[in-house]
Amino acid sequence: MIDLRSDTITQPSPEMRAAISSAKVGDDVLGDDPTVIELERKTARILGKQAALYVPSGTMANQIAIRALTSPGDELICDETAHIYIYEAGAPAALSGVIVKTLRGERGIFSASDVEAALRPKNVHFAPTKLVVLENTSNRGGGSVWPIENIREIRALCENRGIAMHLDGARLWNASTASKIPEAEYAGYFDTIAVCFSKGLGAPVGSAIAGNFDTIDRARRIRKMFGGGMRQAGIIASGALFALEHNRARIAEDHANARRLAEGIAQIPAITLDPATIETNIVIFGVKSMPAENFRARLEEKGVRLLTTGATTLRAVTSLMVTDADIDRAFEAATAILQ
Repeated sequence: MIDLRSDTITQPSPEMRAAISSAKVGDDVLGDDPTVIELERKTARILGKQAALYVPSGTMANQIAIRALTSPGDELICDETAHIYIYEAGAPAALSGVIVKTLRGERGIFSASDVEAALRPKNVHFAPTKLVVLENTSNRGGGSVWPIENIREIRALCENRGIAMHLDGARLWNASTASKIPEAEYAGYFDTIAVCFSKGLGAPVGSAIAGNFDTIDRARRIRKMFGGGMRQAGIIASGALFALEHNRARIAEDHANARRLAEGIAQIPAITLDPATIETNIVIFGVKSMPAENFRARLEEKGVRLLTTGATTLRAVTSLMVTDADIDRAFEAATAILQ
């Protein structure tokens, strides 16, 4: 089975499993797991931040950041396709008591003028805007990479208005690989940043949130409050540490495979896709000749898995589990069904 549903389906390599089996562990809640400590220090160093905190999931990393940077009754701004808005189970409202105002960006990317137009006046009647959240790369934007100029302009606006910024950088490794802009340069514009180890990097579990010392101290208490305190977490942190040290450079292979897939299926008349929009490892395309769910089911019968994103649209994601030969087979399966 060729699995293009997501880059979350990656499984640890034999070398990663060996690192996991020999991991040194302690009690992370008590602060003495050596592997977790090393992972957090390395992550903070890569992101150019003072400190980092290891957490079980990207959703928890994002929600800890929101809780740390806001108060109940505040408002945050994000794109209408943002992961924190669509895929995190209403957590901003449930866990932090904040309301969400969404912007309609282009493939998940908006401008400083969009943010400025959305800001509420200072008035006792309105929820104050206290946080702007960006997602880089944008999942539902098709793996789109935020232009650094947009980020810089939004940061200048937020600093002027006293508004914090958080980056959902679950796939920041992909954005950095595609743009050749170091992760720390992106991270420098944000008060907090979340990164994921279990997508393109191939670790089995975990994300991290990074920021300054005071914010991460607060985040550590919030992690405990949210049920994310772990004991001998070095077992799983060792997989994340291995991924960080060995799998960042190979992400370019996933991007190349995504482009090959896009260029191939774009030639099929029944498919709507502009290959020029493929920047990283996510390919979102339309099918004109049948419902997307029908196409997905028929592809699975031929040994290719992907996900529907709408009545006529589907998503394919490349990862370290997908080879060049898999891309050829996926293209052949799609062609056989649609032609």
